[in-house]
Amino acid sequence: MPTNGHNGTRIIFLFLDGVGLGADDPSVNPLARAHLPTIAALLNGAPLIASSGQVTTAHASLTPLDATLGVPGRPQSATGQAVLLTGRNVPQEVGEHYGPRPHPPVRTIVQAGTLLSQVRDAGKRFIFVNAYPPNYFDVVNRGKRVLSVMPLAAVSAGQTLLTHTDLLAGRGFSADFTNQGWRTHLGFADAPLLTPAQAGRNLAALGRVFDFVLFEHWLTDVHGHGQEMEAAVANLEAFDGFLGGLIEASDLARTLIVVTSDHGNVEDLSVRQHTMNAVPGLFIGAGHAAIAAQTHDLTDVAPALRRALALTA
Repeated sequence: MPTNGHNGTRIIFLFLDGVGLGADDPSVNPLARAHLPTIAALLNGAPLIASSGQVTTAHASLTPLDATLGVPGRPQSATGQAVLLTGRNVPQEVGEHYGPRPHPPVRTIVQAGTLLSQVRDAGKRFIFVNAYPPNYFDVVNRGKRVLSVMPLAAVSAGQTLLTHTDLLAGRGFSADFTNQGWRTHLGFADAPLLTPAQAGRNLAALGRVFDFVLFEHWLTDVHGHGQEMEAAVANLEAFDGFLGGLIEASDLARTLIVVTSDHGNVEDLSVRQHTMNAVPGLFIGAGHAAIAAQTHDLTDVAPALRRALALTA
């Protein structure tokens, strides 16, 4: 197995689509309404809202990250995700915030190299853990849909995307944590039904094998666009349970857990569109305070993680 970095740090990157730091107003912000005991314990009671500002505790650090990057308009998914994985100011390079899926200029940037390909080139191991059903591949192969940034980065770095076979065997992960969506909406009645905490513990097991683990969660953005308060609260509480299971089963002396987003949305259900709010940079475990001190906007995330993995001097 390839060796790890000089300090043995491994990274588990939890990407949440469409989560900003909003107002302390439970009438519009599900992050202010939801019961999130894992996050509260990590941050000594500080919630994931704008007024919390920068927080550092013994176990975690929270810092607001600018997602606008000096480019007019509302941040979008394709360019924001490409920034997170490359460290390049992609909206500035292509002349706009663009999304949800990448157009040719963004695809070219992602295919030129991301954290995933850099981990590979350093002789380390990465995995993008989301599993996809057969109809997803059918639509992509017919040219009816282009890969979004996260799977595109994985494929460009040489990984074959995980399938229903991987999910049924416990090697692949559902974006809803529990596999319930695969049962209810995709017809996989034999998909193993997990609690969020068990799913988190399963992900931690991969964090002991791979140097860089990437997980994408997009329901936050869906609930934001739909202005679905009840669903958003339930989803955020499931994520908190997932994070709790992940932390419980991880060696945080050697593992850095990263939670961040590409743009705001779900934190303000008074509107359907993306917001201009900063997004959370939540860093848990190994070297969290140093990483938080290095990150101020989305372009800072990839360089900080490269240093943590000893991919750069």
